[in-house]
Amino acid sequence: MSSFYDFTKEFLLSNGFLTPMAIHGAALISLLLLVVLALLVFLILKRIFVKIIGRIVLHTSGIWDDTLYNHKVFHVLTHIIPAIIIYSSAGFGGQDLVWLPELIRGMAQIYLSVVIIAGFIRFLNASQEIYNTYPYSKDRPIKGYIQLMKILVYFFGAIFIVAVLVNKNPGSLFAGLGAMAAVLLLVFRDPILGFVASIQLAANNMVKPGDWITIPRFNVDGTVYDISLTTVKVQNWDKTITTIPTYSLVSESVTNWIGMIESGGRRIQRSVNIDINTIRLCDQVMLDRISRLPHFNEFLNPESSNGDDYQDDLNVAQFKMDLFEFPTNLSLFKKYLEGYCCSHPGIHENMTRMVRFNQSNERGLPVEVIVFSKAQQGDLYEALQAEIFDHIFAILPEFGLRVFQSPSGNVLF
Repeated sequence: MSSFYDFTKEFLLSNGFLTPMAIHGAALISLLLLVVLALLVFLILKRIFVKIIGRIVLHTSGIWDDTLYNHKVFHVLTHIIPAIIIYSSAGFGGQDLVWLPELIRGMAQIYLSVVIIAGFIRFLNASQEIYNTYPYSKDRPIKGYIQLMKILVYFFGAIFIVAVLVNKNPGSLFAGLGAMAAVLLLVFRDPILGFVASIQLAANNMVKPGDWITIPRFNVDGTVYDISLTTVKVQNWDKTITTIPTYSLVSESVTNWIGMIESGGRRIQRSVNIDINTIRLCDQVMLDRISRLPHFNEFLNPESSNGDDYQDDLNVAQFKMDLFEFPTNLSLFKKYLEGYCCSHPGIHENMTRMVRFNQSNERGLPVEVIVFSKAQQGDLYEALQAEIFDHIFAILPEFGLRVFQSPSGNVLF
């Protein structure tokens, strides 16, 4: 390129151009020729190299090369050779324009830096897509790590470009950044905390995309669908999107419902307050009426009772107690309700099924039902819960029991 520059300068001088005009004209023509040459090399490489790579990719069975090709990682490589050509051919005009070779080399270095940065970013994007094809990626997301690596690539690339622009050694710029450590920690506070939180989340398998979580402080109750380096996006059940810092998953109290989902059941735990004034011993008339309830004898079968309950407190066949002549309507209701829960097809048979009495209070005697629904979806779960307590409220009068209400609630008009 130096020979071409000298030839062009002599040609312009011989045609009557002044020396400054000949020098600048020859430099401009040489620079344009260099750019055109680099552009031709780039187009040739793009036509031949990329096409060859594309054919090779089509004939392979792996997904790595396909993904790298789709993210145009190989396309970026075609820019490297033109940048090297510009850098190596930048020595022309040095005897006349001392600043010109340095300017062209600096532009070539910046061009090459941008190409390398783009190549790394596309490679990281492709790596994340490849990783997401593996089954364990759902439990171990790496999006946060990929984003951190992108930040580092941009950071070091920016430092190198600035060093070229100010004509300084990149090492000296890094040394100068040490004095700005406090400022950098303040600027990159969220990425640093998010990176540490991402490591803890992945190492302990705490939260991953697809988990149902609740965070009371942020009023979050929904499904996680994205975890990045600095933010976590949660879609609440009302379809709103809540964005919270990633480190809040470690620093805040987070309830993850994945254990419930994986168990196959969802707990139902509610109480009905019984009016204590309606609890009494059953006479034979009440026993005869209760025994005619559908499935009554089936529900009161001792085999369907919980193992931790005393089995011989009630002789179901004769409706006799060991210590009392007649049972109470509350004990019969409890046995009936236990049998109902054990025989209900929507209640999980391999999980806790319990009916218990809590401490009585000014609102009566709480009878608590603790069972697990087979259905975990919100609509089916609520339907089963409603069905169980609809039955409880409807069957209570048959046992002579009444749900406690405030005194005004019992007034009849």
